[in-house]
Amino acid sequence: MEEMVMKRLSMHEARYIWDMNTVFSLGALAHQRRLEMHPENIVTYIVDRNINYTNICTSGCKFCAFFKGPGEMGGYVLSTEEILAKIQETVDSGGYQILLQGGMNPDLPLSYYTGLLRTLKEHFPGVAVHGFSPTEVHFLSEREDRPVAGILADLMAAGLDSMPGGGAEILVDAVRGRVSPHKCTADQWLSVMETAHGLGMRTTATMMFGQGETFDQRVEHLDRLREVQDRTGGFTAFIPWTFQPRNTRMEMPEASSDEYLKFLALCRLYLDNIENIQASWVTQGPRIGQLALFWGANDFGSTMLEENVVAATGVHFRLPEAELKSLVERAGFVPRRRTMDYTLREEQP
Repeated sequence: MEEMVMKRLSMHEARYIWDMNTVFSLGALAHQRRLEMHPENIVTYIVDRNINYTNICTSGCKFCAFFKGPGEMGGYVLSTEEILAKIQETVDSGGYQILLQGGMNPDLPLSYYTGLLRTLKEHFPGVAVHGFSPTEVHFLSEREDRPVAGILADLMAAGLDSMPGGGAEILVDAVRGRVSPHKCTADQWLSVMETAHGLGMRTTATMMFGQGETFDQRVEHLDRLREVQDRTGGFTAFIPWTFQPRNTRMEMPEASSDEYLKFLALCRLYLDNIENIQASWVTQGPRIGQLALFWGANDFGSTMLEENVVAATGVHFRLPEAELKSLVERAGFVPRRRTMDYTLREEQP
């Protein structure tokens, strides 16, 4: 078994080691791999805030409890002043990055995004903007009738530093057609990422599992990410989490913590070319997040000074930086602040 996981896994072999291992034995294999890739005994994290500039979205994904359709009561677009105030609060709390995400809002042209980015950088030149998603970029490309490369180039010139992997869910069109039929296809999502990497932008990759997909579809998702990473090397990290069904239009039980940990371990073994795996304490809670550090994860994600999308499902885990560091230390690791590209920051609070 160990000889099998030392080499690159095929999709068939991934199924075999999943079936032949318990959550504990697969976790042990993943932890061994994690220590081989990161022997320095460090667990990294970032101090940032997730600012959702709008909740208006035409996608209508069945799994989303956050969005409002165009014209629907409760829809909003934050003013620039509100966004600047949130960034100031973030900086005052020791933060140095914002995660800027919204929806597929048909009323916002590209000039809104570039203008917002320029204003943010004028006021906070030292704050990194980790923003938007392949879904939003593809939507803008169609709205503006311009190639994705041009949209990304304009966003980067205006101040976009990196891009998160939002909107991936499961990168299999049979799943996407069922749960998010108005969103970009798997090929389009991957193409936006590959284009961004080609322009020199680093990104993260994500996966939301437990929405009725098969095991083979999950592994297909991993395989497609691994193929892009082979070509570009542009993904800095992979973040898998479980679908949170409350307040959504999809009635199904949530994937268990046992399943989360076991699949997290498989991700560490399969994605041999993506250096970093994040623990998802935002959906799993701090204690399972701590356990994830022994199931293949080497990163504790973000302090998440603000989070709205998962919170809309009724899940409200919060983790102040001091508590995050304590969890990492009690697990036997050294917590270190990092940037999006996993450069360690020298200053420590």
